[in-house]
Amino acid sequence: MIGSLNGVVAAVGEDTALIDVNGVGYVVQAAGRTLGRLSLGAPAKLFIETHVREDAIRLFGFSSEEERAWFAHLQTIPGVGAKVALGILDAMPPEVLADAIALQDKAAFARANGVGPKLAARLATELTGKAGPKGFFSIAGGRAAATSAAPAANGARAEAVSALVNLGIDQSSAARAVASAAKQFAADAPAPELIRAALKEVSR
Repeated sequence: MIGSLNGVVAAVGEDTALIDVNGVGYVVQAAGRTLGRLSLGAPAKLFIETHVREDAIRLFGFSSEEERAWFAHLQTIPGVGAKVALGILDAMPPEVLADAIALQDKAAFARANGVGPKLAARLATELTGKAGPKGFFSIAGGRAAATSAAPAANGARAEAVSALVNLGIDQSSAARAVASAAKQFAADAPAPELIRAALKEVSR
């Protein structure tokens, strides 16, 4: 299985890119946001999700391992295939996706290509009850460490969710409160401010 490609961008199409790795060209399908970051002739590293079928091997490329993991995770929901999962990630980067899950924001999912009202409702409901995607999110000493990303943002938001859970609030409610509280700030807020705002959300 191919986990990543590190090479040169040989061509970019409407929904694919050709990545030249030491003289071998790999055709990679990707979302518009990912393709938009690629420049012809420039070096590129893409994290790859490999789909093997009887009649074809398809490579899907992402700018980060987190996006690749979410791509695989989204397809655990009935009705979500590769095309729809790409559409969701094109409309919603991982941090926005995590907030939409925490808030059960059906409207946010419905803005993605290929997602109708029924599927949006299913995504908002079923993803809330699932553990987060699994992938290789940290690199230490040249080795990747496999971890599971819970549906909450990293850094201050993760710290705020953890603090609320330590106070006896369940994980889902804590993530929802922190996601709602984060919308009150124009930029990323430090954990103490997020915690205070999230506690007000919980008490409402």
